[in-house]
Amino acid sequence: MVLTRAGKGRGGNDDDDEDYLNSTFASRYVREPIPKWRMPEETIPKEAAYQFIHDELMLDGTPRLNLASFVTTWMEPECDKLIMASVNKNYVDMDEYPVTTEIQNRCVNMIAHLFNAPAGDEEAAVGVGTVGSSEAIMLAGLAFKRKWQQKRKAEGKPIDKPNIVTGANVQVCWEKFARYFEVELKEVKLKEGYYVMDPEKAVEMVDENTICVAAILGSTLNGEFEDVKKVNELLTKKNKETGWDTPIHVDAASGGFIAPFLYPDLEWDFRLPLVKSINVSGHKYGLVYAGVGWVVWRSKEDLPEDLIFHINYLGSDQPTFTLNFSKGSSQIVAQYYQFIRLGVKGYKNIMENCTATAKVLRNKLEETEKFDIVSKDIGVPVVAFSLKDSSKYTVFNIADSLRRFGWIVPAYTMPADAEHISVIRVVIREDFSRGLVERLVSDILKVVKELDDLPIPSLTPINTDTVIKKKTHRQIEEEVTQHWKRFVKGKKNRVC
Repeated sequence: MVLTRAGKGRGGNDDDDEDYLNSTFASRYVREPIPKWRMPEETIPKEAAYQFIHDELMLDGTPRLNLASFVTTWMEPECDKLIMASVNKNYVDMDEYPVTTEIQNRCVNMIAHLFNAPAGDEEAAVGVGTVGSSEAIMLAGLAFKRKWQQKRKAEGKPIDKPNIVTGANVQVCWEKFARYFEVELKEVKLKEGYYVMDPEKAVEMVDENTICVAAILGSTLNGEFEDVKKVNELLTKKNKETGWDTPIHVDAASGGFIAPFLYPDLEWDFRLPLVKSINVSGHKYGLVYAGVGWVVWRSKEDLPEDLIFHINYLGSDQPTFTLNFSKGSSQIVAQYYQFIRLGVKGYKNIMENCTATAKVLRNKLEETEKFDIVSKDIGVPVVAFSLKDSSKYTVFNIADSLRRFGWIVPAYTMPADAEHISVIRVVIREDFSRGLVERLVSDILKVVKELDDLPIPSLTPINTDTVIKKKTHRQIEEEVTQHWKRFVKGKKNRVC
C-alpha cells in the first residue's frame, strides 16, 4: 500500500529540508536538492540520479543478514546475466517470445512430475507461473470456488456461502483470498505445543459449503509440515459418509522444493487422491530471486475451462489464467536455469546443507539453556524458539537489540489459541553459513547478558484506590518491550 504526501515545497519554509533529498557525492554532478514527494521540474545527470538512489539504499538492511525472509538473496553470476538479458521481455507476449513460453511450460512439467502428478510422459501438465504463491493461491482458490459453484448449481442448491477450512497458522495471502473473493475462512485454532492444523478438527469443520481444505507444507510460524496424508484419509472417509467430494489444496510455498529431495517417501502431494492442486514459491527454496511462484493442478478437469481466457491481439490465440497480465520473463528464465543447473542431486545437496546448518543453530541455542525450541526436525530449515523465562525481558527485546549487530530477525506471537507464546524465527537459506551461525549465537548471548544485567523495570505504578486487574501475558510483554525501547532510546552510547 502506498501512502502519499504533498510536501511543503521550497515555497513553504526554506529552512525545512525534510521534503528534499541531499546527497554528498551527488553534489559532484548537481548542487540543488531534489524533492522527495513530487517529480522534479528539471532533469538531472544520470550519475546524480544513480548516486541519490544508491546512497539511500545503503540504509536498507543487508539481505544475507535478513533472517526473517524465506526469499532467495543469492544466485550465481551466470544466472544474474540471464536475468538481465531477459529483463526487457514481457512474458505475456507469447507469440513474440515463444522460447520463453516454452521454458515456462517446461518448468510447469518439471514441477508437476516432482509432485507426482498422474500425467504421463507424453502428456502436458496443467499449471502456470505466477508472481509468487499469493497469486498462485488466488488462482487455485478461484478454481475450487468455481468447481463448487458449478456442482451446486447443477444440484439446484445455493452458492452464496462458500468456505475454506485451514489452520490459524496460514499465511496472510489466504486471508486476502477469502476477503477479496468472498469466501469464509474457517480456521482450526492452535494450542501450546501444537502449532499446525489438527487434521481431525479440520475435517470436523468441513460442511457441504466447503470448497477445499487447505493444508500447509511448511508453516510460516515454525516450518512444520502439516499431516496431509492424515487429512486425506479422514476427508476420504467423510466424503464417503456424506456423499460430498471435498478436495484438498496443498500450500507448499516453502516446503515444495524441500520435501521431494529430503523426504521422498513422505506422502503429501498428488499421490494422495484428494489433492487437486499445489502451489510452490520459486523464489523461496526454488532458489530464485523474488517474483516467481507456481501452481499446478492434478489434471485439466480440476481447472474449470471458463476461468481460462483466450486472447489473439498479441499475434495468435493465447490461453491465459492469471490475475496479473504483463510481467517480466527474468524470473521464469532464472527458475529454469536452477532446474537444469542443479538437477535433483544439486537441490538435494543444498537442502541437506540447510537442514544441517539449522540443526547446528538449534543445538547451540539449546546449550544456552535460555530457550525452548518450537520448530521441528522434519520440515523447512527454520529454527523458531521462545524464552524459557520472559518475566524480565521478551523475545521482542532480543530481536530489537540484535539490530545493532545488523541481524534482522522477526519476533511474533502465535495465532489463536496460542497467543501467549512469543517466538523468534531464524530462516536458514543457502547463503547462511556455519560461520554466520557462530556469529549470530555469539551476538544473541551478548544481548541476553546485557538484558540480564539491567535492572528489573517498574512497569506500571500501583494505585491502591483502584481494583487491580490481572494483566494478560501479552500485555506484560508489551509493557516490558515499551520500557526497554524507552531505556535504549535514552542511552547516549549506543553502538551502531
